[in-house]
Amino acid sequence: MPVKIRLQRHGRRKSPFYHIVVADSRSPRDGKFIEKLGTYNPMTSPATIDIDRDSAFDWLMKGAQPTDTARAILRFKGVLYRKHLNRGVVKGAMTQEQADKMYAEWIEQKEEKIAGRKAASESAKADFWNKLSGTVPVVEAPVEEAPAVEETPAAEAEATPEAPAEEASSEESAE
Repeated sequence: MPVKIRLQRHGRRKSPFYHIVVADSRSPRDGKFIEKLGTYNPMTSPATIDIDRDSAFDWLMKGAQPTDTARAILRFKGVLYRKHLNRGVVKGAMTQEQADKMYAEWIEQKEEKIAGRKAASESAKADFWNKLSGTVPVVEAPVEEAPAVEETPAAEAEATPEAPAEEASSEESAE
């Protein structure tokens, strides 16, 4: 009985939601399955993937063949990397402790990347809603100073006598 790791579609029309399952390859897409490994929601940004890594790894080691999409999901979550490291342990290239340490470091780095993507997505979503609601913060553009307009000599003559006369009158009234 050939066993496959594949996606089982759920959700309504134009809003898919998938279960990642282990099933007999002869059963229909949304039919009977052996075990549910997790879920995949491509409608969120970034896509949400919840999977039991240990169970998926066990099924891979038993010989279950993932479909193309399931293989991409398993690669993204690190299950195929763990299988790769396990092959190195079996061949004697490294110890199990070294493989576990490398796998833990890889998972930690991957989780940091995913957290960064989620933060970027949340900030982009917040910016979008701020623009949509009309409460966009005003970005102050650098103010360019207009070149000084030269005044005509007649205008200078009129402006100059008035200013000292006003200053003199204000000084006299202050005394």
